Amino acid sequence: MATSADTRPDRARPRRSAAATALSRGIWGLADPLLDPRGCLFIFHRAAPHADWDGLPNREFYLDLDFLDRMLTHLVATGWAIVTLDEATERMAHPGRMRRFVNFSVDDCYRDTFEHVVPLFRRHGVPVTLFVTTGIPDGTMPLWAAGLEEVLRIRDSVLLPEGPLAVATPEAKREAFVRLARAWDGSQAGARYAEFCRLNGIDEAVMHARHAISWEMLEALRDDPLVEIGGHTVSHARIASLDAEAAYGELAGCRERLRARLGCDARHFAFPYGRRGDCGPRDVALAREAGFASAATTRKGVVRAGQDAWTLPRNTLNGAHRNLLLTEAHLSGATGVAGRILGHV
Repeated sequence: MATSADTRPDRARPRRSAAATALSRGIWGLADPLLDPRGCLFIFHRAAPHADWDGLPNREFYLDLDFLDRMLTHLVATGWAIVTLDEATERMAHPGRMRRFVNFSVDDCYRDTFEHVVPLFRRHGVPVTLFVTTGIPDGTMPLWAAGLEEVLRIRDSVLLPEGPLAVATPEAKREAFVRLARAWDGSQAGARYAEFCRLNGIDEAVMHARHAISWEMLEALRDDPLVEIGGHTVSHARIASLDAEAAYGELAGCRERLRARLGCDARHFAFPYGRRGDCGPRDVALAREAGFASAATTRKGVVRAGQDAWTLPRNTLNGAHRNLLLTEAHLSGATGVAGRILGHV
């Protein structure tokens, strides 16, 4: 895991580094006109204020809001249109409309999507796509990672089945989160989290409400012209691991639930996890059958005219991504090429 010194925002870096950053941006700027008209789709999950980011046990899962603010400013200033997925897929389908653009999507959707992310996009006057996992507002999907992180953040010691664990320092909290999350991940995660809550006197329902986006919040966003709502399954299942009936239930059930609660026609879908082994041709066919108009992955890369709308590449932004140089690498398609070379697909 990178240290905080490795991931400081650009403005906090030494002057020499700032000069190197400016030079590198200039190089990207000179190269950009040589590249084909293209789009770049970004994805992230959670966001936190800059002052809070360093103290989060799972900080790599959060995008720094200060950096996101600067990134949006940079994109607009350098001529990138920030668009919905409706607009993005239209541009891809019609070569004459293909001008460089970006789309931002938030997967899962938590309370901070409502409280921090959407307000920031509103201030910039640009749209954002929300891929909602309906089990979060329904309260049927255990937010075990968020709850575990919160308890570690506020406590100096926690109880585990094998005994107490000291977590008094930020480093200890991060190490404990990584260790426990790895041990819990899988079909028994919810049960292990429930036992953890019992041992530590945590009300699981109250903790869920602290982190989950609610249907009332989504209703408040539904008619906002800068908010586009799409589907991200019912329970955040790895679709390729399910039989066809269960997989279709996750896809169609999510879309139907969004229509029932929000009255909206969720046109776009994002596969959880989203790598090649998580969503194959069968799953794309099921997304079509469920009534979606596109499906997004987490395979890195850029999009051009004629891009298949059912295997949209998206570039993941996380806590380590607080440097505009990496943004430019995503925009150029360089990270997609590197990902394919390294087999990160």
